[in-house]
Parts: sequence; C-alpha cells; structure tokens
Amino acid sequence: MAVQKSLALAKLGYELMDRKKNILVREMMQLIDEAKEVDRNINAVYARAYESLKVANITLGLCSNFARTVPIDDSIEVDYKSVMGVEIPVITAQETEKKNYYGFESTNSLLDEAYFSFNEAKRMTVKLAETQSAIFRLADAIKKTQKRANALNNIMIPQFTEDIKFISEALDEKEREDFTRLKVVKRYKEEKENE
Repeated sequence: MAVQKSLALAKLGYELMDRKKNILVREMMQLIDEAKEVDRNINAVYARAYESLKVANITLGLCSNFARTVPIDDSIEVDYKSVMGVEIPVITAQETEKKNYYGFESTNSLLDEAYFSFNEAKRMTVKLAETQSAIFRLADAIKKTQKRANALNNIMIPQFTEDIKFISEALDEKEREDFTRLKVVKRYKEEKENE
C-alpha cells in the first residue's frame, strides 16, 4: 500500500512538473516576442542617437564638456516577481525629465536631439535587459523542471510500478501456496475422519 501511495504521488508530481514546464514555456515565449520587438527597434534608436551625437560633435566641437553637466542617473531599480517559483527581475528606470542641463548660449538643438535620443536608448536598454534576464532565468527553470519530470517519468514511476508488480506476484504466490496447503490439510483431515 505504501508503494502504491508513492506511485500515485510520483504520478501527481510528474503531472504538476509537466504543467509547470508548460506555463514557464508559455511565459518565456511571450518574453521572447517582447525581446525580439525591443531588439529590432533598439538598433535603430542607437544608430539615430550616435548619428545625432556625431552631428552635434561636428557643429559644436567635442560635446564631452556639455555631457559633464548632465547628472548621473541612478534611478534604475530591480525588483522581482515570481512565476511558478522562478524569480524574474522587474527593472524600472524612472522617467527622466526632458530638461536641458547645459546652457543654450553655446549649444544648439542638435545636442538636444542627441541627449533625448540617448535617453530613449537608455529606456530601451533597460527593457531589453529585463526581458533577456527573465528569458535566461525561465530557460534555466524549464531545464531543471524537465529534468525532474523526466526523472519521475523514466525512473521513479517505472520503479514503483515494477515494485508493485513484484509485491503482487509474491502475494499471489503466497496465496496459492496457502490455498494448496489448506487443500492438503483438508484432504488429510478427511482421510483421518474416514479411517
């Protein structure tokens, strides 16, 4: 009975692992679609940002002195959400004010365009980092879940099934022996009574 309970538990565990794997795969496929979309757009955004920086450098000379006036952005925060026990990062970057930190006297609108383009590139980079990190974590969890499900399905369940079969056969054999023994005793008793 204990082995039968273990077999039922192993089958339930396999079913749950299979469901978990399917949910994780579905979640990962959604994130892959998001990552493809961001990846498709991010190259164009970076190209536009570097092109506008190049044009600003041509018209203003080196823009590094103006870049030093822009404060360092440390607003990126990482939280986690759980999907079927897998911790997935949620990266947020506060929206920066569209504000010029450098004077208008010695700059032009090309520098503004470069600044705003790089802000957009930063936002998209954060989104891409979030989705790619989540995809890697989900892929790792799917691999582990698949290993466990395979271990249950290919090792534990057949082992418990074999054990139940062996025990059943042993009990059936013992029952036949007892039945035969009872027949012999009954026949012996009948012979004793007939004497």
